[in-house]
Amino acid sequence: MKLLLVAEYRDGKALATSNELAAFAEKMGAESVMMMVGNEASLPGYAGTLYLADVAACGEYNPEVHKQLVLDVVGKENPDMIVFSHSSYGWDLAPRVACALKAAQISEVIAVEGGKLVMPACNAKLRRTIACSTAKTVVTLQAGAFSPAAPITAAPQVEKISTSATGKVEFGGYEAAPKTGVDLTKAEIIVSAGRGVGKPENVAVIAALAEALGGEYGASRPVVDNGWADHNRQVGTTGQTVSPKMYVACGISGAVQHLAGMKKSEFIVAINTDKDAPIGEVADVLVVADLMQFVPALTEKVKAL
Repeated sequence: MKLLLVAEYRDGKALATSNELAAFAEKMGAESVMMMVGNEASLPGYAGTLYLADVAACGEYNPEVHKQLVLDVVGKENPDMIVFSHSSYGWDLAPRVACALKAAQISEVIAVEGGKLVMPACNAKLRRTIACSTAKTVVTLQAGAFSPAAPITAAPQVEKISTSATGKVEFGGYEAAPKTGVDLTKAEIIVSAGRGVGKPENVAVIAALAEALGGEYGASRPVVDNGWADHNRQVGTTGQTVSPKMYVACGISGAVQHLAGMKKSEFIVAINTDKDAPIGEVADVLVVADLMQFVPALTEKVKAL
């Protein structure tokens, strides 16, 4: 099997998500080549051939131009699978490529089991294994689902590519989203509420522990989706990515989307009734307890210090 890995370049530099693409290829046991629209001043670490299109000529994003570049490399390499990150770039470009190739598309892949792709279902409450019947498959990978054992520093073998394709889109630049409410990225301690808190009024119990510890409270996506906490409190791939000195996960099972947003925390405490919850795989301390009994007791102990 051969994979074409489509790396991303943003705001003048190659993104580190290329490492996750390479880790996926290794997990699949497949050979791979990579392509990117960028420049030689900022190349991703990759031990193989990198097809490089000049960003000055093609723009950091131009749907028709970038699609044609991908299709040209597909014509040269004939890969079985074209792999993107599950990002705004991948969301937009992957279906265009899949349509052009008449290929199946699998979005938000989180694991590989027995050589087959696994994706979340029912708001990540379930997982399903997918096998495609088309000759080629277009895939997007959930951020944080595939990580190499160590950062990849190898220098790729660059092969330059270009296209005469044009598009109606002109890339104008990036505009930072306005900061609203709490900025969890600056908090040194975060205590987050998950679905396990049970009901909206219990979020206040989590907030009380955060206050006692001198930190901020966060939330997982189900808590925010239910309207129990504001979106600016959400931690995960569709919320904020944080790396505090201590992260306390309360009633959070550990879906990959949430783990991707907090697994770089220096010290992780998980409180869960399920000793086998995935959050335990990244936690430094796993407390198996009813959080509505444990958290108030812990808060009182902290206040007494």
